[in-house]
Amino acid sequence: MSRQILALPLLMSLNAGLVDTAGFLALQGLFTAHVTGNFVTFGAAMVQGTSGGLAKLLALPVFCLVVVGTRMFSFLLPSIGLPIFRSMLALKVLLLALGGALAVHYGPFLKGDSVQAICTGMVLVAAMAIQNAAHRIHMGTEPPSTLMTGTTTQIMIDVADVMRGAPTAVLSVAKPRLGKMAASVVAFAVGCAAGACLYATLGTWCFVLPPVIALPAVFLAPTEPK
Repeated sequence: MSRQILALPLLMSLNAGLVDTAGFLALQGLFTAHVTGNFVTFGAAMVQGTSGGLAKLLALPVFCLVVVGTRMFSFLLPSIGLPIFRSMLALKVLLLALGGALAVHYGPFLKGDSVQAICTGMVLVAAMAIQNAAHRIHMGTEPPSTLMTGTTTQIMIDVADVMRGAPTAVLSVAKPRLGKMAASVVAFAVGCAAGACLYATLGTWCFVLPPVIALPAVFLAPTEPK
């Protein structure tokens, strides 16, 4: 596998961590990448009476609809001569740019259920939905770029197998997987730290960065993925 292909999932994990953390801080606790986490924050918002409940409730159906739409739209791309994977990532860049523009123009968001906050949040959710769909369809052998719980679990299982001296057949799979998954978690963690620091210093202007980070991924993606 070329260095370009190896760099692609790490770049996506880095950006997902940044967008998710900055979005959480700016949009009153909305997860834009880890959308199922909004079930927890929605429940907390209902009990505590904080704002943002509607946005959290909308995040999952919006995410699902965008994934379905992305999948259906991808089958039309070859007929007009466009590469599927690169086109998906390019659309994600456009949505991140739109979300960044909305965040800068309307932020800071004092109420998570304002029209401006919901629109900004759903645009970012849509961008992350496309990233998840593109990753699952075209990079199925790579570690997830957003949800790290399952990845961390597999890392610990592989660590245990290495420590116990598992059979060669097991280790031949576990060791390469361990390296890739650990790198993905580290990239996501770095993105989370960057998102928090940038939001603390720049406010909603930090949302200018995600489309800049996402743009190189369009050119790193293979035109004819497996």
